[in-house]
Amino acid sequence: MPTNTATRTPVWKSILGTLTDDIAAGRYTPGDKLPTEAELARRFGVNRHTVRRALADMAEAGTVFPRRGAGVYVAQKPTDYPLGERVRFQTNLRAAGRLPSRRAHLIETRAADASEAEALALAPGDLVHSYDGLSLADDQPLALFRSVFPATRLPGLPDALRRHQSITDSLRAIGIPDYTRAWTRVAARLASPTQAGHLQIREGAPVLRTVSLNVDPEGQPLEYGRTWFSGDQVTLTLGDALPENEPEKDMDN
Repeated sequence: MPTNTATRTPVWKSILGTLTDDIAAGRYTPGDKLPTEAELARRFGVNRHTVRRALADMAEAGTVFPRRGAGVYVAQKPTDYPLGERVRFQTNLRAAGRLPSRRAHLIETRAADASEAEALALAPGDLVHSYDGLSLADDQPLALFRSVFPATRLPGLPDALRRHQSITDSLRAIGIPDYTRAWTRVAARLASPTQAGHLQIREGAPVLRTVSLNVDPEGQPLEYGRTWFSGDQVTLTLGDALPENEPEKDMDN
């Protein structure tokens, strides 16, 4: 009796093809959350392991991306994020057609560390206002940030940050209408467990770390910033001179 030697398409590949077609047809658009593994398993009449294999292959191809504890999302085209003379988070995101927001984690006044004191032209141990938080685009985590300001010059800044969250609006509220970027330094890193949790990415996923200094209209150091961008969410466009190397400092909170 002849043996049927035709090769059957693995079920997970069939699921992959169907979901890819759904995305191509616009049934799921960039930023949309896909149905859960359990829902997809019911749809295709398979077990969750088979669905997971299809989703893993789609994630490897960059079609979707998982957010830890939140589900699987259709990948966005990376957002162009210019790092020019005037870097404004809200302006950059709105120009890319995305809705910006920020979530404050910690606003405190403390002693400057060595790199902060050097960047802000302070004496070791001088007080700074530190603003840590999460930047979001369309309510999805985009970047962790830490911005540090000279405390003596800006006594009202912490209250302004709690009211406005926007750094630009907060500085304007205390009498600083404008500021410019003096320099930006960019490096690739791997997400720590804490960073991965905040950004809803896997531990070890790529992040882009920027270190920067903003100055006031008189050229005096105003804001020393460190930002950790989710690597698949942004394309950084550079146009500034870079400073000397700075010791690595990751965000732990």
